[in-house]
Amino acid sequence: MTKLLRVLLVWLLTGASVQLWSQVTWDDLLNAAKEPQNWLTYSGTYMSQRYSTLSQITPENVKNLSLAWVWQNKSLESFEATPLVVNGVMYTYVYDPSPASRACCGWVNRGLAILGNTLYMGTLDQRLLAIDAKTGHLLWSTQPEDAPSFVRGYSYTLAPLIVKDKVIVSSAGGEYGIRGYISAFNAKTGKEEWRFYTIPGPGEPGHETWGGDSWKLGGGSGWLTGSYDPETNLIFWGIGNPSPDWNGDIRPGDNLYTCSVVALDADTGKLKWHFQFSPHNEFDYDSVQIPVLANIEWKGKPRKVMLWANRNGFFYVLDRVTGQFLLGKAFVKVNWADGLDANGRPQLAPGKLPTAQGTLIMPGNQGGTNYYSPSFSPKTGLFYIPTWENTSSLYVKSKIEYVPGQWYTGGGPREMTTPSGGDQDFKTKAEGYGAVRALDPETGDRKWEFPMSKVTNAGILTTATDVLFSGGNEGYFYALDARTGALLWRSTVGGPIRSGPISYMVDGKQYVTVNAGNAVFAYALDFRGGHGDE
Repeated sequence: MTKLLRVLLVWLLTGASVQLWSQVTWDDLLNAAKEPQNWLTYSGTYMSQRYSTLSQITPENVKNLSLAWVWQNKSLESFEATPLVVNGVMYTYVYDPSPASRACCGWVNRGLAILGNTLYMGTLDQRLLAIDAKTGHLLWSTQPEDAPSFVRGYSYTLAPLIVKDKVIVSSAGGEYGIRGYISAFNAKTGKEEWRFYTIPGPGEPGHETWGGDSWKLGGGSGWLTGSYDPETNLIFWGIGNPSPDWNGDIRPGDNLYTCSVVALDADTGKLKWHFQFSPHNEFDYDSVQIPVLANIEWKGKPRKVMLWANRNGFFYVLDRVTGQFLLGKAFVKVNWADGLDANGRPQLAPGKLPTAQGTLIMPGNQGGTNYYSPSFSPKTGLFYIPTWENTSSLYVKSKIEYVPGQWYTGGGPREMTTPSGGDQDFKTKAEGYGAVRALDPETGDRKWEFPMSKVTNAGILTTATDVLFSGGNEGYFYALDARTGALLWRSTVGGPIRSGPISYMVDGKQYVTVNAGNAVFAYALDFRGGHGDE
């Protein structure tokens, strides 16, 4: 197992103020927003807002950002990980998976979790690893009890989530006919303490939404990290597509809890509530996007909400205590549904289903957004989404039989939209393009848009000074005004950005870091003059 993993320690700008190897406690994780010099979880804090309270970089001086250092990853796979930063040390990984590992979409790992002096990482052969943060030595390796063989397609590609003394992970593999589940492991021993099946079995609530024995191969993976609310002790987790993806004839019913968010008791894994965004979905619209938690004014009163930009093209506001649907509105062009009813259930458009001949659906198979992390700024009150606009796919349905370890999809999409290649014409042509969009959570209305010449797989970071950082597939790292969307600065990074930026502070200097191509780029202010392209 030690051959499979090396944890890289990147020394940032060490100095007398840096206290290496101090433990990350549960209290530190609970109060991560009060430690903006660090980045302690995948999404920054349990609220998953990707919002930094650091204020050294401002709209006025961001033009002075300069490249501080670059680290080149030896892997040529998609670099989607978010690093952790603890007291002047950055933790990321070099991962060499087993040749037998199976994953639908590349050999991907999205990052680590930390508690005490131990790092936690999931692997493509569905193992959870505990690693000594001081030495990089493997402490233990474990799998879920009675874990199905990873040869059948089960894997871990997400960054784990620490809650109290537990490490929470969820399996990927929705294209292989798995029966998905979320597991909690003891952080000290690696023992599995609870499991929640995302596809309910006989006698469990929701089982009636599966026809026949289709639940046994129902999919429902959870390949992105969830969020946590300490006040209610609830974990919120997004659940992926049903299986087979594009042929729903084999699985009649709404197919719970696929394409849903589930709220689980953190101590027991018991379901408290759920909301299904896309019942009986046949467009591969996983609902594994990041649940963003916020406390906002709603109809003139304070309310604890969940903000969710879904792959299906709709933006949702839910009450995170009860799961009540509060608002839903399309944020990109959608033709598969005519809207949402009063309970948030999509009203399907006539004839918009996969067929043997193919049906043109918007948004396309990649969705209106996907795994790329959004951001919410308590300062501006706006929700920021990386989007794909004007995209469509021709959805083709075919017959399928289940074979362990092979794709169980029942068809597939044919991409019908090509992103524009020019810097000018994409704004007017009906071609696909990427954008950062700012939405008002109270109305779902768009406040501004920053369009790009190509699509984007980049996450978003906002700061207390109203600077927004993101990127795209053209190879630029952007700084925008979070209030207006105006371009403030950009830098060429030479490759697509497929992860979310982070910010931290070392020796009194604020850094912004992003993964681009196969490298990590770190920027800080240089008042002698910036080195961006704008």
